[in-house]
Amino acid sequence: MTGHVLTFTGTALVAVYVLDAEGAELRLAETVRNAGRSYALPARYPLSGRSPVTDAFHDGRPLWLTPTELAAYGPTGPTTPETPTTPGVSLGVLPLGGDGKGLGCLVVVDEAPDGIDADRRGFIELYAHHVAAGIEAAGPQALTQPHPDLPGPTLDRLRVGSFVLHLGSGRMTADTQVLELFGIAGEDFDGRVETLLTVAVPDDVPALMSVLEPDVLTSGTAQLEFRIRRPNGELRWLGLRARVETGPDGTPRRMLGVVAETSYLRPRADEVSLVQRLSAALAGATTVRDVGRAVVGALRDPLGAGRVAVAEVQADQLVVGVLSPAEPAAWPEVWRSAWRSEWPEPPSHALPTLAEALREGQVSIWPEGSALEPGLAGIGPGGLAVLPLPADGRIVGVCLIGWERRHEFGPEERSLLTATAGLVGQALVRAHALDAEHELATMLQRSLLPRKLPELPGGVAVTRYLPATMGLEVGGDWYDVIPLADGHVALVIGDVQGHSAAAATIMGQMRTAIRAYAVEGHPPDVVVAHANRLLVGMETDLFATCCYADLDMEEGEAWFVRAGHIQPLLRHPDGTTEELDVEGGPPLGVVADAEFPMTAAGLSSGTLLALVTDGLVESARLDLDEGVRRARQALARADPADPGGVADELLGGHSRRDDDVALLLLRYDGMRVRPTRASWTVWRLPDAVMHARRFTARTLRNWGLPDELDVALLVTSELVTNALVHTRGEVRLNLTLTADRLRIAVNDPSPRTPVKPATVDWEATGGRGLLLIEAMSQTWGSVPLSGGKQVWGELSLSSPREEPPSGPPPEEPPEGPTDAEDEPWTRGARGRRGRRARR
Repeated sequence: MTGHVLTFTGTALVAVYVLDAEGAELRLAETVRNAGRSYALPARYPLSGRSPVTDAFHDGRPLWLTPTELAAYGPTGPTTPETPTTPGVSLGVLPLGGDGKGLGCLVVVDEAPDGIDADRRGFIELYAHHVAAGIEAAGPQALTQPHPDLPGPTLDRLRVGSFVLHLGSGRMTADTQVLELFGIAGEDFDGRVETLLTVAVPDDVPALMSVLEPDVLTSGTAQLEFRIRRPNGELRWLGLRARVETGPDGTPRRMLGVVAETSYLRPRADEVSLVQRLSAALAGATTVRDVGRAVVGALRDPLGAGRVAVAEVQADQLVVGVLSPAEPAAWPEVWRSAWRSEWPEPPSHALPTLAEALREGQVSIWPEGSALEPGLAGIGPGGLAVLPLPADGRIVGVCLIGWERRHEFGPEERSLLTATAGLVGQALVRAHALDAEHELATMLQRSLLPRKLPELPGGVAVTRYLPATMGLEVGGDWYDVIPLADGHVALVIGDVQGHSAAAATIMGQMRTAIRAYAVEGHPPDVVVAHANRLLVGMETDLFATCCYADLDMEEGEAWFVRAGHIQPLLRHPDGTTEELDVEGGPPLGVVADAEFPMTAAGLSSGTLLALVTDGLVESARLDLDEGVRRARQALARADPADPGGVADELLGGHSRRDDDVALLLLRYDGMRVRPTRASWTVWRLPDAVMHARRFTARTLRNWGLPDELDVALLVTSELVTNALVHTRGEVRLNLTLTADRLRIAVNDPSPRTPVKPATVDWEATGGRGLLLIEAMSQTWGSVPLSGGKQVWGELSLSSPREEPPSGPPPEEPPEGPTDAEDEPWTRGARGRRGRRARR
C-alpha cells in the first residue's frame, strides 16, 4: 500500500528514522522500496554528527537536496551495491513530530536529477504528517523492536491514498487507494467530489464540504477526520490532509490531498465505555476529592495500575487530592516525608522530571527501566504515565499512574490517557471552584443553626446536618432544642422550600420566631400558628414545613404539632419502631388562619425519638415509603446507648445527596429524681416579703434543706422585693427542687427585663438587688412569659438528693404579721423595701 504512494509520487525509497531512548542518535526503523530499486540507507545517524537527516531533525524543517547538494555532505546518503558512495539521486528529509516533540525523520530518495519537484513535495509533506501521527500513537518502540509485534502504524500498515483536485474545472484525480478507502470501485468514480461525499456520514458532510468544495476553498493547509459508511455497512474513520496551491495572482489553482485510514487511532469500544463512565463520574464530582476518587475508580483497575495520584498544582507545591493506595508505606520517601496531614504535599522541585513534564504540558510515558529520580521511579517501576491536567490554557494539576510490573503502552492506551487528562483537568477546575462556593454556603447554613445543644434533664439530644452534594446553594433545613419552664423541652425541625439565600434567610427567621414563641410559654399549637401567620405576613413565595414537639421530661408526655412535615419516628425500649401518626396541618406560609391540631404520645424511659427532614428518606432514586422503611430498620438495629452512633447509622450511605439532610434525635431517659415544686401567690401587703420568706423557710425545712436556708431566704427577699417595687399586678413565687439544685423564681406581669447596674454607689439606698442575686446564685436569669416575665436564680445543693422529699406540703402563711422565725433577715428585707418605695 505504501508502495502505491511511492509510485504515485515517483520516489524510489521511503524510510523512517526514530530517536532512540537515550536521545543520542536516530535509528532506522523501517524502509519501503519501489520495485526494482536497491537503494540502502545507513542504520543510524548520531546526533552529534553532521548529515542531512540530523540537520533536518535539529532545524525542525524539511530539507530538499539535489544530487549536487547531497554530494556536498559526503558519504552520508543512500548507497547501492554497485555504488558504495552516494549515487546521483535527490533526497528529501522531513522531521516527524512538531511542537518540539522530535520523534524522528521521514527520508525519501528520488532519482530525479533536478530534485523533487514542488508537486511531489506537497504530497510527501502531507504523507509525513500521517506517518508522524502513527508513530506518536504507537510509540517509537513499536518501530524499533527487532521483531515488532505491537499494534501500531508501521509504514506498510499505513493505508494512504492521494488525490489532486483541479479547482478550475472541479474535476478530481484520485488513486486507487483513495477509492478503496472510500469503498468506491474505480469504474464507478466519475471524477466528481460529490461522488465521494455520498458515502460520508451525513453529520460529517458539512466539514468535508468546507475543505473540498471549490467555491469555499482558501489557500493554505486543511486537515480533518471524518467518517464514511462502506457498502457492507462498516463505519470507517478517515483522515484528510490537503494543501491548496495558488497561481501567480493568488487565485487557488489546485488542491493536493492525502487520505489515510485513522481507525487505529480511535479508541476501542471498551475504552469508549471507560471514558463514558469517567465522564459520568466527573459530572457529579463537586469536590476535588470527588474528582480524585472518580479517576481512581475509572482507571486503576481497568488499566491494572498499582498506584494512582491526583494532585492540584499550586505554585511550587503539589496539593494531593487522592492517593491510591492511601498508605504512606506504598509511596517513595519524597512523598512519605511530606506526609504531614491526611495527604502529602511534596514540592515539585523535589521531582525535577515531573516539573519538566508539567512545563511541557504533554502526556509523558516512561517504560520500565527509565532513568527517573527515586521519587518517580518508585511510583511506577514497571512503567509510569504522567498526565498534566490542562484547563483554561494552563496546567491545573497532574495525574500519576504507575505499574508495578512491566507495562506496554499501546496506541489506544495513549489516546485514552490523553483524552482522560483533558476531562480530569476541566473537572478539577470546576470542583475547585465548587469547593470554595460550597464551603461558603455551608458556613452560612451552619451559622444559622444552633452551635451547641443544651444539656437536658432526663434525656440526651443529638443532631446532624449534611448539606446537599448535588448542587451548591444553601438550603433551608433547620432544627432546634429549646429548654422550657417546669422541666419541659421543645424539639423543632423544619425545612424551607428550595435552595437559595432566600430559603436560608426564611429559615433563620422561622427558627428565631418559633424559639421566641416557645419561650414565652405558649402551647405547641399556638407556637406553630403564630409562626404560620408570621410567614404569611412576610409576603414571600416560599413555604416551610415543620414538626414541633413539647416534651415533659418528668412525666414523658409529649405533644406534637405537624405542619406539612414528615411524621416523627419512635424506637421503643424493646427495639420495635413506629412511625408516629401525628395529625397534621398545612405547611407554614400557605393559609393565614390554618389550624394545627395537637397529638399526644407517651414516652417510656429508653425511647428514641427521631425528627428528620425529607432529604434523609426521599430522593430522585428513593421512594418516601422505602426511605422511611430503611430509616426504621436503621433505628431498630442501632444501639440506643450511643445516640451519636444511632444518628450516624441513620445517615449511613448518604454520600450523594440531592437535598439537605437534618436530623434531631432524642433519647428519653426520664428523671432519676423527679422535681418537687411549690408555689405561693405574694399578696401586696406591708409584710409581703416576710410572708414570702416564711413560705420559703417552711418549704425548705420540709424538703430537708437546712444548709441552703440562709442563702435561699436572701435570694427570695431580693426577687420578691424587686417584683413588688417595680411592677403592678399579681406576683407569684415558685420553688423547684431537682436532684442537685434549688430554683427560686418569681413571676410578675411586667415584660421589662431587669437590668443589672453597671456601677453602684454604695451610699445609695438601692440598686444592689440584682448584684446580690448574682453573687449568691450559681446562675440566674430572666425569661419572658405570656403577659409578663420570670426572674429566677438557682442554688447548688451541698449534697445531691437521691430521693424526693416526703411529708406534707408546707402550710401557706397567714396574711397578717406573725412571729418571724428569721427576724434579723425579716427586718433587713422590710428596711430595704421601705427605702426603695421612698425612692
